[in-house]
Amino acid sequence: MAITSANQLELLQTAEAVAREKMIDPGLVVEAMEESLARAAKSRYGAEMDIRVHIDRKTGKATFTRVRTVVEEAELENYQAEFTLEQAKEYMTNPAIGEEFVEEIPPVEMGRIAAQSAKQVILQKVREAERDRQYEEFKDRAGTIINAVVKREEYGNVIVDVGAGEAVLRRNEKIGRESYRPNDRVRCYIKDVRREQRGPQIFLSRTAPEFMAELFKMEVPEIYDGIIEIKAVARDPGSRAKIAVISYDGSIDPVGACVGMRGSRVQAVVNELQGEKIDIIPWNEDMPTFLVNALQPAEVSKVVLDEDAGKIEVVVPEEQLSLAIGRRGQNVRLASQLTALDIDIMTEEEDSKRRQAEFEVRTKLFMDTLDLDEFFAQLLVSEGFTNLEEVAYVELDELLVIDGIDDDTAQELQARARDYLEAQNKKALEAARALGVEDSLVEFEGLTPQMVEALAEDGVKTLEDFATCADWELAGGWTTVDGERVKDDGVLEKFEVSLEEAQNMVMTARIQLGWVDPAELEPEIEEEDGETDAEAEA
Repeated sequence: MAITSANQLELLQTAEAVAREKMIDPGLVVEAMEESLARAAKSRYGAEMDIRVHIDRKTGKATFTRVRTVVEEAELENYQAEFTLEQAKEYMTNPAIGEEFVEEIPPVEMGRIAAQSAKQVILQKVREAERDRQYEEFKDRAGTIINAVVKREEYGNVIVDVGAGEAVLRRNEKIGRESYRPNDRVRCYIKDVRREQRGPQIFLSRTAPEFMAELFKMEVPEIYDGIIEIKAVARDPGSRAKIAVISYDGSIDPVGACVGMRGSRVQAVVNELQGEKIDIIPWNEDMPTFLVNALQPAEVSKVVLDEDAGKIEVVVPEEQLSLAIGRRGQNVRLASQLTALDIDIMTEEEDSKRRQAEFEVRTKLFMDTLDLDEFFAQLLVSEGFTNLEEVAYVELDELLVIDGIDDDTAQELQARARDYLEAQNKKALEAARALGVEDSLVEFEGLTPQMVEALAEDGVKTLEDFATCADWELAGGWTTVDGERVKDDGVLEKFEVSLEEAQNMVMTARIQLGWVDPAELEPEIEEEDGETDAEAEA
């Protein structure tokens, strides 16, 4: 049929009906109709022609036009949609390059195939508009809780209706062995919203720690108002969880507020999470204190924190060990997630054996290097001396306070320590030079002969080699791989070189080599100083 033979208002009525059903802009549906009619016209007049259709938004009248563009003769490629200046003069007055000539053409008869093609174009455009609307609606809702209705289950994944479309609750995002039937209502956390080729994908979760935090925000008005803040959450979904909270109002107990009257608030969250047991812990800026709280109900005897390694050692009484570790390591695992630290738990007996072993190693070191008897070496270790450098270069008064050590003995101890260290330095320097180390590296300030030897053994033999090193290659560090912290060994780590010291040494080497202009670094320092001054004035 011809487009003019139908009721012209029918086009607008159809567009409005479709737009209302799909909740999209009617203008998008009309544009899809225009494109489909233009495609049908091209199949009638010729695919190479530039045919456009305009549907009047008030009357529904469809106007078909053919457009030809004026181009340079050398650029003429499509004779159906382009023409030269000479050819354009037959139709236009004073034509110019790039100008378009528009002429109206008769509407086409819509055959069965053309009508089917037009329908496909409209459906595709409507589908794209629907997807865009769905993405725009949900992209800013990531990180919130939504109530949905279960539609079906596919391979363990639950497909739910979220009103404007569908979302998926993956099998690994469900709590335990949760199962749902069609039309069941489910509350989920919107974990991610992504625009993909097949349309926007909304991914839900019930196992995310953020889900629990949002549930508490809904149940505890003080959290919603910002009086209480959730600092960290760790979950073993469906089994147990730990949540750390802090109150910014001294008159409000954060733990009590989250528990609620007779446990009403926390019980509401527990019920939603299929009976998941929740430990509510007060947050503390002091990490060892916070860890002691996080390991409850176990009692902790001692905590030793290694911030550089992101590791913490916890000593507990023998009878508390199983409680601290928890069933299948659950308690210590959740505490580790909560504090973002690796936790090493040992009993008091194991700690005592370790300290005894360290004591014996240091005692033997002093006996072998300073030619001391066992009692005297143990005396030094008991007073806190751990290495020869401390003995050699400590203030003399610190040795004199030790019972049994007079001025002559203290000087003799320091002389022996220095002689031994000098001999070791000479030996290390000879070994480094034998490996081909250049003087530029040997003379670099901040590197001891032992450090130079270690660098040489690792293939770093010149100042240029040293300047290309990364700070973590020298000082070591930690990398997170698949959620597990992995240790990166540093060449100078055994010499207790910190990451900051490594950064400074590498930058100094680069400046000495002329790779970095010190003047380029000064503005940043001045800017920081300026900010500090401004803050001080404020």
